[in-house]
Order: sequence, then structure tokens, then C-alpha cells
Amino acid sequence: MKNIYITDLDHTFLRNDLSLSDYTKTIWNAKADTALLSVATARTYKKTVQFLQGIHINIPMILLDGALIATIDKKIIDTKFITKEVADTIIDEGGKFGIYPFVLALADQNLSEAFLYSNILNTHQKSVLTRYSKDDNLKECKNLRAMDDNFKIVYMGEEKLLRSLEIHLKQIFGESLKFILAPEAYVGCYFLTVLHKNADKSHGILSVSEYSGFELSKLTVFGDNFNDLGMFELAKTAVAVANAQEEVKKYADIVLPHTNDEDAVAKYLQGI
Repeated sequence: MKNIYITDLDHTFLRNDLSLSDYTKTIWNAKADTALLSVATARTYKKTVQFLQGIHINIPMILLDGALIATIDKKIIDTKFITKEVADTIIDEGGKFGIYPFVLALADQNLSEAFLYSNILNTHQKSVLTRYSKDDNLKECKNLRAMDDNFKIVYMGEEKLLRSLEIHLKQIFGESLKFILAPEAYVGCYFLTVLHKNADKSHGILSVSEYSGFELSKLTVFGDNFNDLGMFELAKTAVAVANAQEEVKKYADIVLPHTNDEDAVAKYLQGI
């Protein structure tokens, strides 16, 4: 049975400038003949494929925090959606706090993704949107409404505000939804992600395991943030990079001496 390596992207596999070094590509790709390789990320399919140019992926990818499982050639393996009715309620409740989210949704079965946002934006959201200025799936809305199939809803802002919003939404939806509140390192704020209750990286790994026929006893995962903890619990070996959140490091079997900017994942793979 082959070993399996699944890595988070941002602040784990990718450098802070969203690139991959030639060294990382060479070391990672050298494992392709003898191991199963994939990623588990909060990113969309489109962005993930852009970042992974020149990288071998030979089992399905866990995308959008586990709301989408898909192969590199666009075969959809599994989806976990928030309905339009629920998503619109979330948007309305957030509006009572003076904040509106990004809504990431499935536009069609060819994996075209929609990125919807309100014309009312805070400073953090404006900063994030500058990173997506060349994308063709952005849609500004004067009256933000969700689509039929919504992968996730993401609020960005100050920690105190988002914690209050999270408490409020949990009072309404209970355990019927999943909430992830974590620091956002690129723009220096927090983000609150709202997902289907079974949309997370741990459920994603189970889906990929069932589809690809691998054993969790052979699985090594890499991560840095709170949305990686589910897959840390499932894997035989959970590896945190040096720049991981301190609380996340507590759940890792191995904490690397190198950061994502220092090719931490590749150096680990080369070392074994």
C-alpha cells in the first residue's frame, strides 16, 4: 500500500507570495510514482489549479474546506452545499451586524464557480478583492443574495465582531452548520467561514479515502491553521509547519523547524 501525503496550501505548501519553488516542485513530484498526493484547502478549484501548475496530483483534491471534492481534471466526487434559503438567512443576519459576506457558489456542473459580494465592503474585504481583480467569476451585488448551490459563506473583519456574529448564528442554526473562526494572515484580520455541517477537511479525507481506496494508517497531512485540525485527528502523522498557529501545533505529531517560505513540506519529504 502506498503512502499518502495531503497538504494544506496557504501558509503551508505555498510561500507567502503564493508561489512554489522549483525545489518544492521537484521533491513533491519525485513522490508521484510511489505515493498518493493531493491537497486540502479552503481555496476554490480554479485558484487551486492555478497555484499547482507543474505539480503532480494523483488523487482527488479537498477544496473549499471540504465542501467540494474533485479531481484535477474536473470530475466532481462529492459536494456539501448550503441551500439558498439558509444562505440568504445568514446574509440577512450578518447585515444586522453591519457586515456582509463573500458567497462562493457552484455556477454549473463544469465546476464554474461564482464569487458574490456586496457593494458594502469593509477595508479587509477590499484588500482581499484586490487579489482577485483579474478573475472573471466575481459579481458585485447591491442586494446580495445566494445561489442555489453555495459552498461556503465567508465574513472578514475584526475578531470581536466576528465572534459576536458566530454566537448569534449558532443560536439560530445550532449544529446544522459548521463555523470556523480563525486569523487571516494575508490581510491581518479574522475570517468566519460558514459551511454545511459535514463540509470540513476530515470528511473530505474520508471521501477521498473511500474513492481512492487508501488506508488512513498510511496518511501524512500538513497544515498550519484551525481548519486543518480535523485532518490532523484522522491522519497517522500530522505535521505542522513552523509558522503554524501555536494552538494548532499542540495537535501535531511533528512540528517542523521550517516555515512555508522555507519549503517546509518539501524538506520533510526529502528527509524521509
